Amino acid sequence: MDPVDPVNTTVDTGVDPCVLVLNTGSSSIKYELIDTESGSRLAVGLVERIGDEQGALTHTRPGAEPYALHRPFPDHESGLRAALDAFAEAGPDLTRIPLRAVGHRVVHGADRFTGPVLIDDEVISGIEELAKFAPLHNPANLDGIRVARKAFPGVPQVAVFDTAFHQTLPPHAYTYAVPRTWTEDLGVRRYGFHGTSCAYVSRLAAELLGKPLEETNVIVLHLGNGASATAIRGGRSVETSMGLTPLEGLVMGTRSGDVDPSLPSFLASTAGLGVAESHEALMRAGGMLAMAGASDMREVWEKADAGDEDARLALDVYCHRIRKYVGAYYAVLGRLDAIVFTAGVGEHDARTRARSMSGLERLGIAVDPARNQGGEGARIISPPGSDVAVMVVPTDEEWEIASLALRLLGG
Repeated sequence: MDPVDPVNTTVDTGVDPCVLVLNTGSSSIKYELIDTESGSRLAVGLVERIGDEQGALTHTRPGAEPYALHRPFPDHESGLRAALDAFAEAGPDLTRIPLRAVGHRVVHGADRFTGPVLIDDEVISGIEELAKFAPLHNPANLDGIRVARKAFPGVPQVAVFDTAFHQTLPPHAYTYAVPRTWTEDLGVRRYGFHGTSCAYVSRLAAELLGKPLEETNVIVLHLGNGASATAIRGGRSVETSMGLTPLEGLVMGTRSGDVDPSLPSFLASTAGLGVAESHEALMRAGGMLAMAGASDMREVWEKADAGDEDARLALDVYCHRIRKYVGAYYAVLGRLDAIVFTAGVGEHDARTRARSMSGLERLGIAVDPARNQGGEGARIISPPGSDVAVMVVPTDEEWEIASLALRLLGG
């Protein structure tokens, strides 16, 4: 396969500078071209099922027919080539739009990368080294970075880390009770994830409440295929459910969340499973998939509605875990202004929102059935006058990445 051809983005046509945001996952590339003056999306795309025979690309822009392509993408380089071809075919023409930066989501920055950084060879080496903490994520993120550097050699490339927002965790929250040589020599501690989402939605939650961010305490429930809970005091993360890796915490689509730490050794002694095998099962074959036979919550609800007892139990476990974390984080914060639902399940699944908040009325937490069922955008779904506001705030990690990239570059 021919290498990615560089794109000439130096032409100044009077168009506002833009940021191209790339979110490169293990088998997908999400991308958005964002006008940095208006915040509008000039194009949004998704390359999915990379490495699969059923690969697909969708590319949309305002006022135009969606562009779609169905063919295999053997690797991330071929996927990004197809995305660049989609810009050439369906617009906007990248050769006529000045790119201010390419912003990249990187999952794990540990305590080495505490904010957005301009990517160079040293940064790439650091991200590669930290792949030991996120072996499913950092290597894919690096694929996107390397391909984008070839395609846009004259454009600043900025890495934004999921873990950076949680650098404000106090030592008593991020420290595991394990041998000191592990923490000091190996970097074993809680790092947290979904930080760009938490930063974005916590700011919008404060605006929706009409309160200064520094005076607002919220719990963010980022519920997607990956899921986490984060306690945020005055805009600063003080506790979060994901830990050393994105496996700890809430029940997720294919990840188990919290389990007894001795489970891998138990499986090794009783079932002959190696550490890598049990870890792979907890990451890819656990969670809702293990309990209900489906990782997508829509399918789980369909099964439960049809009388599937396994699916019903899975929903009970999922929502129970959320309630448990909400109660714990309320205690950590001491005072709570809002609970914020975000990401795919959090934004679109009214029944999961209602069930996960059920039983918390004594804490001043309730969901109004009518408000919960309707509405779009950022909104309050708790009854009027509730002690704690329950909200839905759509996340926008791409805008957060673009904003942080611009801030780093002085924009």
